[in-house]
Amino acid sequence: MTGTLFLIPNTLGETEGLDYVLPEQVQRITSQLDYFVAENAKTARAFLKLVGAQHPLCKPMQEIKIAELNVNTPAAALADLLAPLLAGQDGGLVSEAGVPAVADPGADLVRLAHQHKIPVRPLVGPSSLLLAVMASGLNGQSFAFNGYLPTDAAQRDKRIKELELRSRKEKQTQLFIETPYRNAAMLEALIAACAPGTLLCVATDLSLPTETIRTMTAAQWKTAPAPDFHKKPTVFLLLGQ
Repeated sequence: MTGTLFLIPNTLGETEGLDYVLPEQVQRITSQLDYFVAENAKTARAFLKLVGAQHPLCKPMQEIKIAELNVNTPAAALADLLAPLLAGQDGGLVSEAGVPAVADPGADLVRLAHQHKIPVRPLVGPSSLLLAVMASGLNGQSFAFNGYLPTDAAQRDKRIKELELRSRKEKQTQLFIETPYRNAAMLEALIAACAPGTLLCVATDLSLPTETIRTMTAAQWKTAPAPDFHKKPTVFLLLGQ
């Protein structure tokens, strides 16, 4: 019998309490595991300390093993990360923020787990992408996440126009993110490149006490005060009209 790979959601930042974003069952399951795969062992331990404050961990923190999986992890190393599960031990894949395997390097590990017939159990928790779609008022029946747009201004503008055209043609909400310190430049590019009637949503610090979400047309954004989103995680959404 193999172990089970639990997909454990993390908070999206400093919240008012774990109970606000993570169900009690998720915290309880997490507290019972002693093997984790995470992007960064240090931040994963900080997350486990928060869980352990309400649900005592099954082992002392120093005895819990955390293996790292990030963009620099070679594909050949993934099998070793699953070795404890193949030996019968349960394990948890935890993201740096939000849910694992969505805009996250854990997807390859999940696929390999399926190939080895390791049970995979996704647990409920915050996803900035779904929260943004929910709160935007844009089309939630059809949407696409496009990751990061090009950093080159000309290529970025071209990509924005492509996404706007696709959105208008297919009535599909387009989502993307940006490095937080470039949020202002992204919004300026959207306002300049999009048609006046295109709907733009800016969703910042989702699920956190500083959360702000605003949807307006590109024309309205042009004259509106800039949002407080400098160096804050933000999801951008557009829907062509």
